[in-house]
Amino acid sequence: MADLFSPFTLRGVTFANRVAVSPMSQYRAREGHANDWHMVHLGRFALGGAGLVYAEATAVTRDGRRTHGDLGLWDDAQIGALRPITAFLSAEGAVPGIQLSHAGRKASERRPWDGETPVDAEDEALRGEAPWTACAPSPLPYAEGWPTPTELSEGEIRDIIAAFGAAAGRAREAGFKIIEVYAAHGFLIHQFLSPLSNHRTDAWGGSAENRQRFAVEVARAIRAQWPEDLPLAFRLSATDWIDGGLEVADTVAAARALKAAGVDMIDCSSGGIGGKDRPRRMTITEGFQAPFAATLREEAEMATMAVGFLWDPKTCNTLIAEGRADMIALARELLDDPNWPLHAAAALGADENHGRWPIEAGWWLMKRDRLLQKLGLRG
Repeated sequence: MADLFSPFTLRGVTFANRVAVSPMSQYRAREGHANDWHMVHLGRFALGGAGLVYAEATAVTRDGRRTHGDLGLWDDAQIGALRPITAFLSAEGAVPGIQLSHAGRKASERRPWDGETPVDAEDEALRGEAPWTACAPSPLPYAEGWPTPTELSEGEIRDIIAAFGAAAGRAREAGFKIIEVYAAHGFLIHQFLSPLSNHRTDAWGGSAENRQRFAVEVARAIRAQWPEDLPLAFRLSATDWIDGGLEVADTVAAARALKAAGVDMIDCSSGGIGGKDRPRRMTITEGFQAPFAATLREEAEMATMAVGFLWDPKTCNTLIAEGRADMIALARELLDDPNWPLHAAAALGADENHGRWPIEAGWWLMKRDRLLQKLGLRG
């Protein structure tokens, strides 16, 4: 029976365990380029025992950034700074992954600590960061007070699809072993999928199949550039939590279409299409999104990742053991404790005497434990 610390294989990639580090935007890049911050931020999770470490949402075009601080892979010059990071993650036993994204109508946004509102002239004066024009499937603002995005033309849609493919090729050159496409939380692909944000009447809107078309074409473009033996995942918002928006049945259908296009796993999140306020239908409790992973795993017959308000090792282990998900993704819990996987392994009886720790740390911790036991200290 599988558990949280059993290996898991997708295509030609085997993860040492089922713990994934969810993509967490750091907003520290400059013109899309990674730096020492990203090395240290991501590297500590590999040292902490995670089986999969995702780099943050990484823009496939310059205008597809959410903020001025987003990572990017729209230029070959951005590859080099990522190579040492993927090499370190791999050397420490973690699979390096990257999340490719386009923000669509959520582009040109301030960093969260600067307000998480649209960039304007004040940002240009204070930080030298000018606003730019966002695009979307339909000219509908993200939320009240946000600018109206331009509606994408057929040619522009094709250009963005091609940009996802080109970014996948750069991710391969940078040393990543799994790609996750950000198709949730109100980003561009989610904007195409949801009837709340896609009011088009051409081949890219209207019916569910037409609204899925952009996501499917992105998957195909990536697969054309991504090696056959490397897995491809999509993060989807399983429901919009808003009447008239996406429901779980819609996402099951989208997952099936993506599977046919070469997608191997769905990272099951929710919400994000209608502004920052939590929809009334959304009730947040521990593991509240885990049922989506179970439903998609069964009904779309593909691997799933559970994410969102998961922190208890026993709960996470049960999701795997009962076949309700194939991997577990954590984010803020890992910011608080980058060694969560190692501590979870000990709590679940999957580690003894710090044997899973890097030997440079585990040796010292074993020595400390022996001394504390000998002295009768700390219980």
